[in-house]
Amino acid sequence: MTPHTRPDSPAGDAVEIVRVRKEFGAAVGVADVSLTVGRGEFITLLGPSGCGKSTLLGMIAGFVTPTAGKIIVDGVDLTEVEPYRRDIGMVFQSYALFPHMNVFDNVAFGLKMRRLPKAQIEAEVRRAIEMMKLTGMESRRVRQLSGGQQQRVALARAIVIRPKVLLLDEPLSALDKNLRAQMQVELSDLHRKTGLTTIFVTHDQGEALSLSDRIVVMNRGEVQQVATPIELYRTPANGFVASFIGEINALPKARYERAGEMAALVLPGVGRLTAPARAQWSFNDGAEVQAFLRPEQVRPALPGEAGANLLTGTVAAHIYQGSHTITRVEVPGIGLVETRVTGAEIISAHPVGTPITLSLDIGEAVLIAA
Repeated sequence: MTPHTRPDSPAGDAVEIVRVRKEFGAAVGVADVSLTVGRGEFITLLGPSGCGKSTLLGMIAGFVTPTAGKIIVDGVDLTEVEPYRRDIGMVFQSYALFPHMNVFDNVAFGLKMRRLPKAQIEAEVRRAIEMMKLTGMESRRVRQLSGGQQQRVALARAIVIRPKVLLLDEPLSALDKNLRAQMQVELSDLHRKTGLTTIFVTHDQGEALSLSDRIVVMNRGEVQQVATPIELYRTPANGFVASFIGEINALPKARYERAGEMAALVLPGVGRLTAPARAQWSFNDGAEVQAFLRPEQVRPALPGEAGANLLTGTVAAHIYQGSHTITRVEVPGIGLVETRVTGAEIISAHPVGTPITLSLDIGEAVLIAA
Protein backbone atom coordinates (compact mmCIF):
# COMPACT_ATOMS: atom_id res chain seq x y z
CA MET A 1 0.00 0.00 0.00
CA THR A 2 1.31 3.45 -0.89
CA PRO A 3 1.75 5.69 2.19
CA HIS A 4 -0.84 8.47 2.50
CA THR A 5 1.39 11.56 2.64
CA ARG A 6 0.50 15.24 2.82
CA PRO A 7 1.32 16.98 -0.50
CA ASP A 8 3.15 19.76 1.39
CA SER A 9 4.61 17.50 4.06
CA PRO A 10 8.11 18.59 5.12
CA ALA A 11 10.94 16.15 5.77
CA GLY A 12 10.75 14.58 9.20
CA ASP A 13 7.02 14.21 9.75
CA ALA A 14 5.93 13.84 13.37
CA VAL A 15 4.39 10.37 12.93
CA GLU A 16 5.02 7.65 10.37
CA ILE A 17 2.82 4.58 10.33
CA VAL A 18 4.46 1.97 8.11
CA ARG A 19 2.38 -1.00 6.89
CA VAL A 20 0.86 -1.52 10.33
CA ARG A 21 -1.36 -4.55 10.76
CA LYS A 22 -3.27 -5.92 13.73
CA GLU A 23 -4.86 -9.35 13.82
CA PHE A 24 -7.15 -10.67 16.54
CA GLY A 25 -6.98 -14.38 15.87
CA ALA A 26 -8.53 -14.88 12.44
CA ALA A 27 -10.03 -11.36 12.42
CA VAL A 28 -8.11 -8.42 10.98
CA GLY A 29 -8.55 -5.22 13.01
CA VAL A 30 -6.19 -3.04 10.96
CA ALA A 31 -5.01 -4.12 7.51
CA ASP A 32 -1.57 -2.90 6.41
CA VAL A 33 -2.15 0.83 6.97
CA SER A 34 0.55 3.34 6.04
CA LEU A 35 0.16 7.01 6.91
CA THR A 36 2.27 10.07 7.68
CA VAL A 37 1.20 12.89 10.00
CA GLY A 38 2.86 16.26 9.57
CA ARG A 39 4.37 18.16 12.47
CA GLY A 40 1.66 20.36 14.01
CA GLU A 41 -1.10 18.75 11.95
CA PHE A 42 -4.56 17.94 13.31
CA ILE A 43 -5.60 14.68 11.66
CA THR A 44 -8.77 12.70 12.34
CA LEU A 45 -9.36 8.96 12.05
CA LEU A 46 -13.01 8.69 11.05
CA GLY A 47 -15.21 5.69 10.48
CA PRO A 48 -18.04 3.53 11.82
CA SER A 49 -17.75 1.45 14.97
CA GLY A 50 -15.37 -1.47 14.50
CA CYS A 51 -13.53 0.06 11.53
CA GLY A 52 -10.13 -0.08 13.28
CA LYS A 53 -9.61 3.60 14.13
CA SER A 54 -9.27 3.11 17.92
CA THR A 55 -7.08 0.05 17.38
CA LEU A 56 -4.76 2.11 15.19
CA LEU A 57 -4.66 4.88 17.83
CA GLY A 58 -3.91 2.27 20.50
CA MET A 59 -0.93 1.04 18.48
CA ILE A 60 0.44 4.58 18.20
CA ALA A 61 0.03 4.99 21.98
CA GLY A 62 1.63 1.61 22.69
CA PHE A 63 -1.39 0.02 24.37
CA VAL A 64 -1.92 -2.35 21.42
CA THR A 65 0.95 -4.36 19.94
CA PRO A 66 1.00 -4.50 16.12
CA THR A 67 1.07 -7.88 14.43
CA ALA A 68 3.30 -6.29 11.79
CA GLY A 69 4.60 -2.87 10.77
CA LYS A 70 6.27 0.08 12.47
CA ILE A 71 5.24 3.15 14.47
CA ILE A 72 7.79 5.96 14.10
CA VAL A 73 7.58 9.23 16.05
CA ASP A 74 10.08 12.03 15.43
CA GLY A 75 12.21 9.62 13.42
CA VAL A 76 12.44 7.07 16.26
CA ASP A 77 10.96 3.57 15.92
CA LEU A 78 8.67 3.19 18.95
CA THR A 79 7.00 -0.06 17.92
CA GLU A 80 8.54 -2.02 20.84
CA VAL A 81 8.76 0.90 23.30
CA GLU A 82 6.55 0.90 26.42
CA PRO A 83 3.69 3.46 26.39
CA TYR A 84 5.08 5.53 29.28
CA ARG A 85 8.38 6.02 27.42
CA ARG A 86 6.83 7.38 24.22
CA ASP A 87 6.29 11.04 25.22
CA ILE A 88 2.73 10.81 23.91
CA GLY A 89 -0.25 12.47 25.59
CA MET A 90 -3.60 10.71 25.43
CA VAL A 91 -7.17 11.58 26.35
CA PHE A 92 -9.55 8.65 26.63
CA GLN A 93 -13.29 8.52 26.00
CA SER A 94 -13.80 7.90 29.73
CA TYR A 95 -11.20 10.59 30.68
CA ALA A 96 -9.56 8.04 33.08
CA LEU A 97 -9.06 10.62 35.84
CA PHE A 98 -7.99 9.60 39.35
CA PRO A 99 -11.08 10.10 41.58
CA HIS A 100 -9.04 10.19 44.81
CA MET A 101 -6.93 13.12 43.54
CA ASN A 102 -7.83 16.77 43.13
CA VAL A 103 -7.50 18.68 39.86
CA PHE A 104 -3.93 19.82 40.54
CA ASP A 105 -2.65 16.33 41.36
CA ASN A 106 -4.44 14.79 38.36
CA VAL A 107 -2.75 17.27 36.04
CA ALA A 108 0.61 16.90 37.79
CA PHE A 109 0.64 13.08 37.71
CA GLY A 110 2.72 12.67 34.54
CA LEU A 111 5.28 15.24 35.66
CA LYS A 112 5.65 13.60 39.08
CA MET A 113 6.23 10.22 37.41
CA ARG A 114 9.06 11.89 35.48
CA ARG A 115 10.51 13.08 38.81
CA LEU A 116 10.79 16.71 37.76
CA PRO A 117 11.70 19.40 40.33
CA LYS A 118 8.77 20.56 42.44
CA ALA A 119 9.02 24.17 41.23
CA GLN A 120 8.94 23.06 37.59
CA ILE A 121 5.93 20.83 38.23
CA GLU A 122 4.13 23.74 39.88
CA ALA A 123 4.86 26.07 36.94
CA GLU A 124 3.90 23.56 34.26
CA VAL A 125 0.65 22.58 36.00
CA ARG A 126 -0.33 26.23 36.45
CA ARG A 127 0.31 26.82 32.76
CA ALA A 128 -1.83 23.86 31.68
CA ILE A 129 -4.62 24.70 34.13
CA GLU A 130 -4.74 28.30 32.93
CA MET A 131 -4.74 27.21 29.29
CA MET A 132 -7.69 24.89 29.94
CA LYS A 133 -9.62 27.56 31.89
CA LEU A 134 -9.51 25.64 35.18
CA THR A 135 -7.95 28.33 37.35
CA GLY A 136 -9.52 28.28 40.83
CA MET A 137 -10.49 24.61 40.61
CA GLU A 138 -7.12 23.16 41.58
CA SER A 139 -8.32 21.73 44.90
CA ARG A 140 -11.59 20.23 43.62
CA ARG A 141 -12.08 16.47 43.42
CA VAL A 142 -13.15 14.80 40.18
CA ARG A 143 -16.66 14.04 41.48
CA GLN A 144 -17.20 17.77 42.07
CA LEU A 145 -16.64 18.58 38.38
CA SER A 146 -19.05 18.71 35.46
CA GLY A 147 -18.46 16.60 32.36
CA GLY A 148 -16.94 19.54 30.52
CA GLN A 149 -14.62 20.35 33.42
CA GLN A 150 -13.49 16.72 33.64
CA GLN A 151 -12.76 16.87 29.93
CA ARG A 152 -10.57 19.93 30.46
CA VAL A 153 -8.69 18.23 33.30
CA ALA A 154 -8.00 15.23 31.06
CA LEU A 155 -6.72 17.55 28.33
CA ALA A 156 -4.58 19.50 30.80
CA ARG A 157 -3.04 16.25 32.08
CA ALA A 158 -2.24 15.21 28.50
CA ILE A 159 -0.64 18.49 27.38
CA VAL A 160 1.24 19.32 30.60
CA ILE A 161 4.02 16.86 29.71
CA ARG A 162 4.55 18.74 26.42
CA PRO A 163 4.05 15.56 24.37
CA LYS A 164 5.43 14.98 20.91
CA VAL A 165 1.97 13.82 19.85
CA LEU A 166 -1.49 14.26 21.39
CA LEU A 167 -3.93 11.38 20.91
CA LEU A 168 -7.66 11.92 21.45
CA ASP A 169 -9.91 8.83 21.50
CA GLU A 170 -13.53 10.02 21.07
CA PRO A 171 -13.07 12.49 23.96
CA LEU A 172 -16.34 14.36 23.31
CA SER A 173 -18.72 11.43 22.93
CA ALA A 174 -19.95 11.53 26.55
CA LEU A 175 -20.94 15.22 26.39
CA ASP A 176 -24.34 16.65 25.54
CA LYS A 177 -24.84 18.43 22.21
CA ASN A 178 -24.26 22.01 23.38
CA LEU A 179 -21.24 21.16 25.52
CA ARG A 180 -19.84 19.05 22.71
CA ALA A 181 -20.04 22.00 20.33
CA GLN A 182 -18.34 24.21 22.92
CA MET A 183 -15.54 21.69 23.44
CA GLN A 184 -14.97 21.46 19.69
CA VAL A 185 -14.22 25.18 19.71
CA GLU A 186 -11.91 24.76 22.71
CA LEU A 187 -10.08 21.84 21.08
CA SER A 188 -9.52 23.92 17.97
CA ASP A 189 -8.29 26.82 20.11
CA LEU A 190 -5.99 24.49 22.08
CA HIS A 191 -4.44 23.18 18.87
CA ARG A 192 -3.90 26.70 17.58
CA LYS A 193 -2.20 27.78 20.83
CA THR A 194 0.01 24.72 21.34
CA GLY A 195 0.75 23.63 17.76
CA LEU A 196 0.69 20.02 19.01
CA THR A 197 0.60 17.26 16.44
CA THR A 198 -2.84 15.80 17.14
CA ILE A 199 -4.49 12.54 16.09
CA PHE A 200 -8.20 12.51 16.87
CA VAL A 201 -10.58 9.55 16.68
CA THR A 202 -14.31 10.02 16.12
CA HIS A 203 -17.29 8.49 14.33
CA ASP A 204 -18.95 11.93 14.09
CA GLN A 205 -18.59 13.33 10.56
CA GLY A 206 -19.45 16.91 11.57
CA GLU A 207 -16.82 16.86 14.29
CA ALA A 208 -14.19 15.62 11.84
CA LEU A 209 -15.10 18.16 9.15
CA SER A 210 -14.98 21.11 11.57
CA LEU A 211 -11.73 20.26 13.39
CA SER A 212 -9.36 18.55 10.98
CA ASP A 213 -6.57 19.56 8.65
CA ARG A 214 -6.97 16.14 7.04
CA ILE A 215 -9.33 13.23 7.60
CA VAL A 216 -8.51 9.53 7.31
CA VAL A 217 -11.69 7.61 6.49
CA MET A 218 -11.50 3.97 7.56
CA ASN A 219 -13.74 0.96 7.02
CA ARG A 220 -13.14 -2.69 7.93
CA GLY A 221 -9.57 -1.99 8.99
CA GLU A 222 -8.59 -0.29 5.75
CA VAL A 223 -8.02 3.34 4.77
CA GLN A 224 -10.61 4.41 2.21
CA GLN A 225 -9.42 7.98 1.62
CA VAL A 226 -7.13 10.62 3.12
CA ALA A 227 -8.05 14.20 2.23
CA THR A 228 -8.86 17.67 3.52
CA PRO A 229 -12.45 18.13 4.74
CA ILE A 230 -13.43 20.08 1.61
CA GLU A 231 -11.86 17.51 -0.74
CA LEU A 232 -13.52 14.68 1.13
CA TYR A 233 -16.96 16.29 0.96
CA ARG A 234 -16.74 17.32 -2.68
CA THR A 235 -14.74 14.46 -4.23
CA PRO A 236 -15.18 11.24 -2.24
CA ALA A 237 -13.01 8.40 -3.52
CA ASN A 238 -15.66 5.70 -3.49
CA GLY A 239 -19.27 4.91 -2.61
CA PHE A 240 -18.52 4.21 1.03
CA VAL A 241 -16.88 7.61 1.58
CA ALA A 242 -19.64 9.38 -0.36
CA SER A 243 -22.32 7.73 1.76
CA PHE A 244 -20.51 8.14 5.08
CA ILE A 245 -19.54 11.82 4.86
CA GLY A 246 -22.60 14.00 5.37
CA GLU A 247 -26.09 13.44 3.97
CA ILE A 248 -26.19 12.31 0.36
CA ASN A 249 -28.58 10.91 -2.23
CA ALA A 250 -27.33 7.76 -3.94
CA LEU A 251 -29.03 7.35 -7.31
CA PRO A 252 -29.43 3.90 -8.89
CA LYS A 253 -26.70 2.62 -11.19
CA ALA A 254 -26.83 4.32 -14.57
CA ARG A 255 -25.24 4.10 -18.02
CA TYR A 256 -22.81 6.94 -18.76
CA GLU A 257 -23.00 8.49 -22.21
CA ARG A 258 -20.82 11.23 -23.66
CA ALA A 259 -21.70 13.44 -26.63
CA GLY A 260 -19.20 16.23 -27.24
CA GLU A 261 -19.21 18.58 -24.27
CA MET A 262 -22.31 17.02 -22.72
CA ALA A 263 -22.71 13.93 -20.59
CA ALA A 264 -25.80 11.92 -19.77
CA LEU A 265 -26.82 9.44 -17.12
CA VAL A 266 -29.36 6.94 -18.39
CA LEU A 267 -31.35 5.51 -15.46
CA PRO A 268 -33.46 2.46 -16.33
CA GLY A 269 -37.15 3.24 -15.87
CA VAL A 270 -36.42 6.90 -15.11
CA GLY A 271 -34.86 8.55 -18.16
CA ARG A 272 -31.84 10.70 -19.03
CA LEU A 273 -30.20 13.22 -16.73
CA THR A 274 -27.76 15.55 -18.50
CA ALA A 275 -25.04 18.07 -17.67
CA PRO A 276 -21.88 19.56 -19.16
CA ALA A 277 -19.17 16.92 -18.82
CA ARG A 278 -16.64 17.48 -16.05
CA ALA A 279 -12.91 16.70 -16.22
CA GLN A 280 -13.28 14.21 -13.35
CA TRP A 281 -15.79 12.17 -15.35
CA SER A 282 -13.23 10.12 -17.27
CA PHE A 283 -15.53 7.19 -17.98
CA ASN A 284 -15.82 5.24 -21.21
CA ASP A 285 -19.01 5.70 -23.17
CA GLY A 286 -21.50 3.11 -21.94
CA ALA A 287 -19.76 2.60 -18.57
CA GLU A 288 -21.90 1.75 -15.55
CA VAL A 289 -21.70 4.51 -12.93
CA GLN A 290 -23.44 5.63 -9.77
CA ALA A 291 -24.25 9.28 -9.07
CA PHE A 292 -24.28 10.86 -5.61
CA LEU A 293 -25.97 14.20 -4.95
CA ARG A 294 -25.97 16.24 -1.74
CA PRO A 295 -29.40 17.45 -0.53
CA GLU A 296 -28.37 21.03 -1.30
CA GLN A 297 -27.89 19.97 -4.96
CA VAL A 298 -31.59 19.02 -5.16
CA ARG A 299 -34.31 21.70 -5.02
CA PRO A 300 -38.04 22.06 -5.64
CA ALA A 301 -38.61 23.04 -9.26
CA LEU A 302 -39.91 26.52 -9.98
CA PRO A 303 -43.45 26.94 -11.39
CA GLY A 304 -43.33 26.33 -15.13
CA GLU A 305 -39.70 25.20 -15.03
CA ALA A 306 -38.65 22.84 -17.84
CA GLY A 307 -35.50 20.82 -18.38
CA ALA A 308 -33.98 17.36 -18.56
CA ASN A 309 -33.18 17.00 -14.89
CA LEU A 310 -36.67 17.25 -13.39
CA LEU A 311 -38.12 14.33 -11.45
CA THR A 312 -41.63 14.17 -10.02
CA GLY A 313 -42.46 12.26 -6.86
CA THR A 314 -44.58 12.32 -3.72
CA VAL A 315 -43.62 14.11 -0.50
CA ALA A 316 -42.94 11.40 2.10
CA ALA A 317 -41.81 13.53 5.05
CA HIS A 318 -40.68 16.95 6.22
CA ILE A 319 -37.99 17.25 8.89
CA TYR A 320 -37.96 20.79 10.25
CA GLN A 321 -34.53 21.82 11.57
CA GLY A 322 -35.13 25.48 12.45
CA SER A 323 -32.93 27.22 9.87
CA HIS A 324 -33.89 24.72 7.17
CA THR A 325 -36.18 21.83 6.32
CA ILE A 326 -35.17 18.43 4.97
CA THR A 327 -37.88 17.09 2.68
CA ARG A 328 -37.94 13.44 1.61
CA VAL A 329 -39.57 12.66 -1.70
CA GLU A 330 -40.47 9.20 -3.01
CA VAL A 331 -39.48 9.19 -6.70
CA PRO A 332 -40.61 6.24 -8.88
CA GLY A 333 -37.63 4.20 -10.08
CA ILE A 334 -35.24 5.87 -7.63
CA GLY A 335 -36.70 5.73 -4.13
CA LEU A 336 -36.31 8.42 -1.47
CA VAL A 337 -34.57 11.64 -2.52
CA GLU A 338 -33.78 14.35 0.03
CA THR A 339 -33.74 18.09 -0.57
CA ARG A 340 -32.66 20.74 1.95
CA VAL A 341 -34.30 24.16 1.69
CA THR A 342 -34.14 27.28 3.85
CA GLY A 343 -36.97 27.94 6.31
CA ALA A 344 -40.27 26.08 6.65
CA GLU A 345 -42.34 27.33 3.70
CA ILE A 346 -42.00 24.01 1.87
CA ILE A 347 -44.03 22.28 4.62
CA SER A 348 -47.20 24.22 3.82
CA ALA A 349 -46.49 24.60 0.08
CA HIS A 350 -46.02 20.85 -0.42
CA PRO A 351 -47.80 18.86 2.34
CA VAL A 352 -46.95 15.22 2.93
CA GLY A 353 -48.66 13.00 0.35
CA THR A 354 -48.81 15.64 -2.40
CA PRO A 355 -46.81 15.58 -5.65
CA ILE A 356 -43.66 17.68 -6.04
CA THR A 357 -41.17 18.14 -8.88
CA LEU A 358 -37.48 18.27 -8.05
CA SER A 359 -34.64 19.81 -10.04
CA LEU A 360 -31.32 17.93 -9.82
CA ASP A 361 -28.01 19.74 -10.32
CA ILE A 362 -26.35 16.84 -12.12
CA GLY A 363 -23.31 18.99 -12.95
CA GLU A 364 -22.37 18.90 -9.26
CA ALA A 365 -22.89 15.17 -8.84
CA VAL A 366 -20.10 12.84 -7.72
CA LEU A 367 -19.86 10.00 -10.24
CA ILE A 368 -18.18 6.75 -9.25
CA ALA A 369 -17.67 3.63 -11.35
CA ALA A 370 -20.31 1.13 -10.27
